[in-house]
Amino acid sequence: MRALVAGATGQLGRALVERLGDRAVLAAGRDGLDVRDAEAVHRAVSSARPDVVFNASAYNNVDGAETQIAEALEVNAAGPRNLARAARDVGALLVHVSTDYVFDGLKDKPYAEDDCPRPGNAYGVSKLAGEMLVAESGSAFLTVRTSGLFGAGGNRVKGGSFVERIVAKARRGEALRVVADQVFSPTYAPDLAVAILALVDAGARGIFHVTNSGSCTWHGLAVEALRLARIDVKVEEIRARDLLAPARRPPHSILSKARYDRLGLKPLRVWSDALAEFLA
Repeated sequence: MRALVAGATGQLGRALVERLGDRAVLAAGRDGLDVRDAEAVHRAVSSARPDVVFNASAYNNVDGAETQIAEALEVNAAGPRNLARAARDVGALLVHVSTDYVFDGLKDKPYAEDDCPRPGNAYGVSKLAGEMLVAESGSAFLTVRTSGLFGAGGNRVKGGSFVERIVAKARRGEALRVVADQVFSPTYAPDLAVAILALVDAGARGIFHVTNSGSCTWHGLAVEALRLARIDVKVEEIRARDLLAPARRPPHSILSKARYDRLGLKPLRVWSDALAEFLA
């Protein structure tokens, strides 16, 4: 496999590059390959001639997207479209990563791939638009929806992934107030990278849901992270509405992995086990 990785400096991009090794003929972050620039994307893909193009780039400021929807759409919708069209022109597979936030979270059961998306915020709209443009590009594609990603190389503007921020705040002695009424499946970037490559090797096409096993709330994730980090501090439970955040989050966004399981691929481990490895 000859692979091109866009968004190679983020949590998932780093994990993909590490596992691809010398199969990654081009791995670039935004400074090296701006997915919003259709001509630059076409030149890069045409030159690298990959078999698979991995799109790990994303605008992931959920609250910021409420007022910066144009920028979110450029990265999360136009970017995947540019990569998909370039992949199509060289006969490559486009692997695109999306999110549980394409759903409103009002279903009381795990979401299947063929459930009707209904985003509840601008970020979710931008990610759904990316999914649709990839599907309409004419490229062979594999779209992987995931949830609550954590790992090395988290959002630098935010100060890392949620887990890194919670641990850092606790060590600084800051008060911790974390939402306890949103349920999801935290997913470790290296585990997701392994699963994505397994899907590619299995010839998977279309949309697949992939997360670590199990689920929790953001409060539950914070408490477990601090326990593993051996930091004994209180984490106050709050409701999502108490934050007064600009963007609404889905209250229940667990993703069904039945389609992934039917391929006979190895299930991802329980999220708490992955968290322990990350914090070791």
